[in-house]
Amino acid sequence: MIDALRRFSHSHEARLLAVVLTLGAVLTTATPSFLTLQNLFDLLTSYAFLGILAAGLLVVLVAGGIDISFTATASVAQYLALSFAKAYGLGWAETFGLAIGTGIACGLLNAWLIESLRISSIIVTIATLNIFYGLLVFVTGGQYIYALPDWFSKGIWWFEFVDADQIPYGVNLQILLLLLAFTATWVLLNRTTIGRQIYALGGNRDAAGRLGFHVFGLNLFVYGYMGFMAGIASLAQAQLAQSVAPTVLVGRELDVLAAVVLGGASLNGGVGTVLGTVLGLALLAVMQNGLVLVGISSYWSQFFVGLVILVSVSSTSLTLRRRAGSAVA
Repeated sequence: MIDALRRFSHSHEARLLAVVLTLGAVLTTATPSFLTLQNLFDLLTSYAFLGILAAGLLVVLVAGGIDISFTATASVAQYLALSFAKAYGLGWAETFGLAIGTGIACGLLNAWLIESLRISSIIVTIATLNIFYGLLVFVTGGQYIYALPDWFSKGIWWFEFVDADQIPYGVNLQILLLLLAFTATWVLLNRTTIGRQIYALGGNRDAAGRLGFHVFGLNLFVYGYMGFMAGIASLAQAQLAQSVAPTVLVGRELDVLAAVVLGGASLNGGVGTVLGTVLGLALLAVMQNGLVLVGISSYWSQFFVGLVILVSVSSTSLTLRRRAGSAVA
């Protein structure tokens, strides 16, 4: 136990946790509205969409790839699933099945294009981002869907309680899906054979192939998993917004990438943890929420997100170089 704590104290996650706690303490001092149950509950609910996508993107980055198209995938899955749910009276299972199936199909297409054409994953997914999004806007005319099924609009509300101000709290759909997404990703990466193969693939693709790993199959799984999470995230966001807007989700890719990279995932592959991604998401949420609460213009949000990504990537790169230098010495 002591050895585990000592190892954790020297990890990137420990440093990230210290930053989150320090920033939280500063904001608590600066504004009394930060450390309140209502604000923390709202943060957890509103950042569930980004968190679910971050869980999927973590797996892609660990495998040595990158996906930029997930917001367009989520937009297509969301619009298709809820359009059919409204038109044909689908229930929870059918709607989630359709959204997830659409997301997986888009992810598999990305993997097939990357592997078949031997093109960089960032180029392919930037292209499919525009293809998916362009087709969706063309077919739908950019029209919103406001009349959602009653059962979907109500969502879920488990373990409800009311505080002294008579404000209700509970486990809603967004929180439940966020917990399930991170739990499933942790089990995948830490308790399965395929998870170990994903780390090996990201660490050294050629070596993984020589060891007999099915590289093409692993990439199909990885990008399919990203699509799976995009399908789930799309319904979490639609239920929170109480509408479907084909033009709203695209453009939030940077926030998702920031959360995962902040968590210590390497853009070179082979490195990344679920705990790190959770803490990266927490830091992003606290930082953006804090800017609003202290009255700083929201225009600075993207500046700080970009700056944090740059600092985090630089820090991770320097750490890997030191390790490599120590190994050679």
